[in-house]
Amino acid sequence: MALPRKVLLKKASKFELKELKKNNIDPVHLSGLGRILDDVYALRLPKPIDYHNRTDLIRIFNTIAKEVYGNSDECPVVEGFGSFVMDMFTAGSDLDLSINFGSAEVECPREKKIQALKKFSKKLHALQRKGHVTSIQKIMTARVPIVKVIDVGTRIECDLSVENWDGILKSQLVHIISAIDERFQKLSFLVKAWAKANGINSSKDRTLNSLSIISLVAFHLQTRDPPILPPFSLFLKDGTEPAQVRKNVDGFKNYGKPNEESLSQLFMTLLIKLASVEKLWQKGLCASLYNASWTSKTFDSECNPISVEDFTDRSQNVARAVGTNEAKTIYDCINNSICFILMFLDGHMEGHKLSELIFGSEDTCLSPLVKLNPNHDHGGPTSRSRKNKKRKRNEDSPAKKVGKTWGGNPSRSSETSSTSASNFNPQLVPQQKPLVSSLVGGSFPALSTTDLVVLCNLLPQQHSLPQNLPGSDTTQFKPSAGNPLPWPNWGAT
Repeated sequence: MALPRKVLLKKASKFELKELKKNNIDPVHLSGLGRILDDVYALRLPKPIDYHNRTDLIRIFNTIAKEVYGNSDECPVVEGFGSFVMDMFTAGSDLDLSINFGSAEVECPREKKIQALKKFSKKLHALQRKGHVTSIQKIMTARVPIVKVIDVGTRIECDLSVENWDGILKSQLVHIISAIDERFQKLSFLVKAWAKANGINSSKDRTLNSLSIISLVAFHLQTRDPPILPPFSLFLKDGTEPAQVRKNVDGFKNYGKPNEESLSQLFMTLLIKLASVEKLWQKGLCASLYNASWTSKTFDSECNPISVEDFTDRSQNVARAVGTNEAKTIYDCINNSICFILMFLDGHMEGHKLSELIFGSEDTCLSPLVKLNPNHDHGGPTSRSRKNKKRKRNEDSPAKKVGKTWGGNPSRSSETSSTSASNFNPQLVPQQKPLVSSLVGGSFPALSTTDLVVLCNLLPQQHSLPQNLPGSDTTQFKPSAGNPLPWPNWGAT
């Protein structure tokens, strides 16, 4: 049974203050964490070729649509949405695509959606026999039916759905709102990277989807003192049409300027905020971006494991996929990450090791913890030498061609493919278990019993060990300082 809103507000505020006091983080000591976050952001930020490849894939799928339906009035338009449109994607991110027949005002029957996906699937299987695509999956029983396929040339996984107007709208709105303060985009990017590294970013696996992660980040920025983002109700007062929302958003540029918190402060306090309310979700706690406040809310008369109100349809919970057991896994990751960061801030862990634990690494094992040398940068000499060796190998090795051209565009030929081959793509290397999740699962292969005892002694007394140990002219889409995004400014005049 949900508690009244006033009671939950009081408890949430009290628990967050208690958690902050317990951890007692001095902002001055967060500079090292800030350098780690800056490095992770810079390393994983998409390059121009990543924008180009996705824009080109959208063009190719529109070409496929014409081949399937001809040039008749029934021919759909394929449109991108999701993290690419939000500009919160990495080179290894999926590309969400919507096959649109009409407009958002006319609902497409589920039968028609499935029929369209089957037609595209048939064409994709023909392309697979020619070696252009691979790993086709039809998921027709899902709430939103989709077809998954991987482009051989770029290794980008494309998720095809039909008339996903809700996803398109939310993607455009998030992109528009992110212009208010750059910390929104950066923090969302980093938290998504953290969630992905720890395997808690998939609604299919009953954890957090991309929108719920971004919404939690936005809510955190709304509830800082002073706030960095205003209530979304101020943007949506005249409806959800992107052009009108953009006009409303333009009046809030630099809204968060009075707040001078760094990215590292915001990252750490977000984890602490989430940790502090773990037991309140089951009491009806819900994050409302519309009102920029905690509220009391049930969905289908039930308190969900995590509740984040949909800012365009407030009757929905964007974190509805999260299961009870999976919520425990999410919170193991949150609490473990806080623990690791505190060890780093106390000087008991090197920066490169923290980065591996929080955001993952190509390394498959952990080395013993070494006390941070204040004379070194956060990465330590071992980290730097490893990066230099890797860079040297990349420079000395010839670029590889990444696949055949299958869309009739010479820009996807060997020259472009060679450029994209030099960019790291997680799908090209063996999958590995996320490090923090490995701790939760009891796998800690690189630390002996003695190492674990040392780890216990290194932790401050008030903290505990991690739990459970043992289709377009692409020239117009080039990013630039004035227009860094490869898509139109929705609603701009």
